[in-house]
Formats: sequence, C-alpha cells, structure tokens
Amino acid sequence: MKRAFDLALALPLALLLAVPVALIALAVRLTSPGPAIYWSDRVGRHNRLFRMPKFRSMRIDTPAVATHLLTDPQLYLTPIGPFLRKSSLDELPQLWSILVGDMSFVGPRPALFNQEDLIALRTAAGVHELVPGLTGWAQINGRDELPIPVKVRFDAEYLERRCLAFDLKILWLTAVRVLSRANITH
Repeated sequence: MKRAFDLALALPLALLLAVPVALIALAVRLTSPGPAIYWSDRVGRHNRLFRMPKFRSMRIDTPAVATHLLTDPQLYLTPIGPFLRKSSLDELPQLWSILVGDMSFVGPRPALFNQEDLIALRTAAGVHELVPGLTGWAQINGRDELPIPVKVRFDAEYLERRCLAFDLKILWLTAVRVLSRANITH
C-alpha cells in the first residue's frame, strides 16, 4: 500500500512540477559552473547503496561529507544554494528516487555512504529494513540539529508506529515546517 501511495502522489507531482523543476535546473546552471543535479551516494533499504539526486546547492569542489561536518559550509554554497536549501527546493529531484522505488515519501532520511556511525546504529535498531524517505519522523523533530543517537531513536519509533495515518501526519507536519522554514540550518 505504501508503494501505491508513493506512486499515486509522485506521478502527478512530477507532472505538476515539471516546469518549476526545469526553471530551477536552469537557474543552478546559470549561477554556478557544473551540473544542475548532484547525484549523492546514499544508503537505502537493507544498507544497499543508491544514487540520490538533488539540485546542486554547493560548489563542485565541496568535500563529500555531511554539511554539518564542513568547517564553514557557507564557503561552499552556490549563489542560489542558500535559497534552495532554506526552501527545500533542492530536494525536488528526489521525486525520481521515489518513482524508481529507491525512496518513499516518508521514512528515515537516507544516510550518506560514509556516515558509518548512523548506518551502524540504524542497523542495530532494525531501521535499515525501511525504504528511506524524502521526509521522516526525525526530520520534523529536529532535522539537522539532532545528535545521531536521537535521530536513530526517532527512526526506530517510526519503524514501530508506521502506518498510512502516521505517514500523512508526517507529510502534513513537513509541509508546515518547510513553509515556516523551521529547523533548517544550512
């Protein structure tokens, strides 16, 4: 049922957002050298690696680490990077990952391939059995500010509570947080 819900929502959204996505891609290309889309190696269900697309908000010479691990993330942002991140528009290409089944709308956010501590804790908690999500319970409860063990506790709580009603609640709360730009630090 979750996959059917994802497809039923992702297909019309992809069509509806085709023009804005094209305009954002053009803006990224016009404001900084490099491709419009950045393909990040992420950890998916069963700890399988997949490539997750995002609009590129950082320069092409940025180290492949979580943004909060950079000494000064602001140095690496493209001219429109702050806007893309604060508005969460950089996440729009992940509709592709939802359409192909690498991601769902709701689940734990996919870890970077080199976040061994997060991957290990999620595996120990059984969270690695879930399809990663565009948004999740941890994101609406702190996003970037959460220490990894706390993030994993929220992910494990989602594993226990997951159902369509809970997913709809998370999607609603995500929309509220994105529109208010809450918990977005980079």
